[in-house]
Amino acid sequence: MEVQTSGRPIDSLLEKVLCMNILSSDYFKELYRLKTYHEVIDEIYNQVDHVEPWMTGNCRGPSTAFCLLYKFFTMKLTVKQMHGLLKHTDSPYIRAIGFLYLRYAADPKTLWSWCEPYVKDDESSESS
Repeated sequence: MEVQTSGRPIDSLLEKVLCMNILSSDYFKELYRLKTYHEVIDEIYNQVDHVEPWMTGNCRGPSTAFCLLYKFFTMKLTVKQMHGLLKHTDSPYIRAIGFLYLRYAADPKTLWSWCEPYVKDDESSESS
């Protein structure tokens, strides 16, 4: 069963300029090779070092995190996959992208039921 979404089209979930930059980025186009949820998880583990929407420095391209978040939008995550993201212990960035997915795509009426178990979570924000 898919995560219950707000029903908005995926190209309207993020700010328009960010969305256009994601869709036109070379990195996002490379993500077409990733076909499974687990391949995207591995890519997050190996490539993401922050969850800001834009790359750091002078370059104004979309961050790897938001390109991978958008990749998940195209995959329409299941409830089981979302629990897997939120409970993942290998990287705080995997969990953060799960919460970002919920923030942008989930039906607002379901947000508290997803987030409440993690409000007092003591997971470190530092990557190991």
